[in-house]
Amino acid sequence: MTYKTLTELAEFVGATVKGDGDTKVARVATLENATPEQIAFLANSKYRHQLQHTAAGAVILSAADAETYGGNALIADNPYVCFAKIAQLLDITPAPASQIHPSAVVDDTAELGQGVKLGANVVVEAGAVIGDHVEIGAGSVVGQGARIGKNSRLWANVTLYHGVELGEQCIVHSGAVIGSDGFGYANERGTWIKIPQIGSVIVGNRVEIGANTSIDRGAIDDTIIEDGVIIDNLCQIAHNDIIGANSAIAGATVIAGSTKIGKYCVIGGNTAIAGHIELDDGVQVTGMSRVTKGLKAGVYSSGSPIEDNKSWRRNSVRMRQLDDMARRLKALEKQLPDPKSK
Repeated sequence: MTYKTLTELAEFVGATVKGDGDTKVARVATLENATPEQIAFLANSKYRHQLQHTAAGAVILSAADAETYGGNALIADNPYVCFAKIAQLLDITPAPASQIHPSAVVDDTAELGQGVKLGANVVVEAGAVIGDHVEIGAGSVVGQGARIGKNSRLWANVTLYHGVELGEQCIVHSGAVIGSDGFGYANERGTWIKIPQIGSVIVGNRVEIGANTSIDRGAIDDTIIEDGVIIDNLCQIAHNDIIGANSAIAGATVIAGSTKIGKYCVIGGNTAIAGHIELDDGVQVTGMSRVTKGLKAGVYSSGSPIEDNKSWRRNSVRMRQLDDMARRLKALEKQLPDPKSK
């Protein structure tokens, strides 16, 4: 276990030490469950009551919260971001692979950079190019001509189809499939005619793709995921979509084909986005929304919050009456004097 002093951590994240800078910590933890060898953080005021009883060796705090705290602290402008950086430094997650396993199958025409590690039963097909210090977990497949940038990490059972390009410092979690066929068909008198999907998927740098997420290859042009995008688990991104840089897409979101999402967008979980529309930079969509048209920058919602069953049943009945109520209201309006008349 690696220990760091508060002084070392402060220098790493640009924070200020309050208390004993020689205090050593090895892990991050919550305020409620921390031990003296761990560092906790306070970023949400509803947990402030836990601050006076925490056993943490140190706590990451804002300057305002640090005024009333008597223990060791790191004072930061943004405690949550500070916590994230320290969590990376103290991370104990094992690597997806520690060597090139004897059972890995690498085609003679594939190129492996320095320090590449391949887990058991990894397959690297013809013409694939894998950059320096890439780690690929057991059972993963890198298809023909696929390319992976340096320092990227693929966990077990990831599939990169032929021609897919994955940038540098990316993380792809187990079960993700990148480059499978988009849902392209023509209908001839009731029979579906498959359209070969000849585009690819181009993923930028520092992209993270969650477990069991699927990103379809383009029909003709490429599907593009720009730098810094984070995609949660169980998402579906269809052919020819473009996801702008530094956008975030939460779990179980479905994006239909040929949709463009701008930069710095945030899409809440279980959202469905229709195809052939565009979301401008900075759009935020809350969870369970249904997006059927293009959106300008702003915050949007369409999901209905949960309510007790009795209220839901009553309101459901009223919803079915809306059309009749609208007709009756229109008839009543016709009986009223025209407000524009003298």
